[in-house]
Amino acid sequence: MVFTNSLSFYYEKFLATGEVKCIDEEIPFEIPATWEWCRLGYIFSHCTGKALNGTNRKGNLYTYITTSNLYWDRFELSSLKEMYFTEEELGKCTATKGDLLVCEGGDIGRSAIWNYDYNIRIQNHIHKLRSYIPLCTRFFYYVMYLYKGIGYIGGKGIGIQGLSSGALHNILIPTPSINEQKRIISQIEAIMPIAVKYEKSQEELNQLNDSIHNRLRKSILQEAIQGKLVPQIPEERTAQELLEQIRQEKQKLVKEGKLKKFALSDSVIYKGDDNKYFEKNGNTEMNITDEIPFEIPDSWSWVRLNDICSYIQRGKSPKYSLIKKYPVVAQKCNQWSGFSIDKAQFIDPDTLSSYGEERILQDGDLMWNSTGLGTLGRMAIYCSTLNPYELAVADSHVTVIRAMKKFVLPQYLYYYFTSNTVQSVIEDKSDGSTKQKELATATVKTYLVPIPPLMEQSRIISKIEQLASIMRG
Repeated sequence: MVFTNSLSFYYEKFLATGEVKCIDEEIPFEIPATWEWCRLGYIFSHCTGKALNGTNRKGNLYTYITTSNLYWDRFELSSLKEMYFTEEELGKCTATKGDLLVCEGGDIGRSAIWNYDYNIRIQNHIHKLRSYIPLCTRFFYYVMYLYKGIGYIGGKGIGIQGLSSGALHNILIPTPSINEQKRIISQIEAIMPIAVKYEKSQEELNQLNDSIHNRLRKSILQEAIQGKLVPQIPEERTAQELLEQIRQEKQKLVKEGKLKKFALSDSVIYKGDDNKYFEKNGNTEMNITDEIPFEIPDSWSWVRLNDICSYIQRGKSPKYSLIKKYPVVAQKCNQWSGFSIDKAQFIDPDTLSSYGEERILQDGDLMWNSTGLGTLGRMAIYCSTLNPYELAVADSHVTVIRAMKKFVLPQYLYYYFTSNTVQSVIEDKSDGSTKQKELATATVKTYLVPIPPLMEQSRIISKIEQLASIMRG
């Protein structure tokens, strides 16, 4: 029995023992004074169906339903399977017209009322609820629908995470009189078609908004990487001068032993008098006009990605451990919404010594998903403030791109690689079968990148972020 005291706290008295305890934290919302809270198990008898057992062939074959047949307020009965039921099992595992059926597994709490004129058997992942007294079962269906929607069942935080028989029995249910139950259902049924129509219109509007936002974002990024989003300022000099500074910096780092010699490159890309693009590499010169995807401002330059980076390499296959000390950034950590360490697994701490210093992720590292369908080409930027651990490394399905950050801003490169120019042909540039695509490190290193002067990179980033903020409202 549930009751309130003078301070409006909720208590439950157990009639068998006389024990009283406060259940205020269990109450999901307030109800009218004429209503009562009670445990679902006090109103309904409940049991689950029969567990599948291929070796148990006692009884006779009957069709049955499982969670894959049970949807919100409906059943899908086009292809039912059969299993053996004894007479005793039929008594326990058969649903009749008017029973409320609830999913124990799958989409926890999903419910529907069996309203057919014939009986059906149920599998063990379905709860069968049958009221002890006459009441409006549909009212309690809508309670389950509400509880699922607000996360009280199968949600996060305070609520019922699983739905065992014990958990189902103890669900607190708001209970009005049966006449009020019927009036409420009458109102819901009258309003529901309007709500469904509104929901459909809202979904169409949301899809339209998403489509517009996606198109706008693609358009903004395309304008940005083609030098059309912000004006060029002559005082900011040219990208060609910037590339020369990068070459000098790399040579200096090689002499100091801070950079491997193979990071140096003699590649120079230029536009000839005939408006064709050429790449000079040592004594070799090639016409690469067919590789150039679009024209850029005169103050910009095309360059191979490797020439503006100090490190480009796939991560390594880790030996995992349950010791949460050194996280491994995998594909699932790199989402379009950003980088998240929450999804990471961890390496065996004893194997850290096998990782070279360059493999430890640094702020601003681009992490490019380099294998698989659906995740191929997805990118995020590593941020140490989002990693509560000492350090992190990447796994073998992620390519780490470390730009020369004094000259090339990682955020600019991120916007380029997430643009339609790159993403629309990502699979064409990859190797492997239709089931397993892969971006080879050599391919990543030779990607063509349009580079503006450093200050213009910064202005482009600011403009994109400003427009994105406006689109978010």
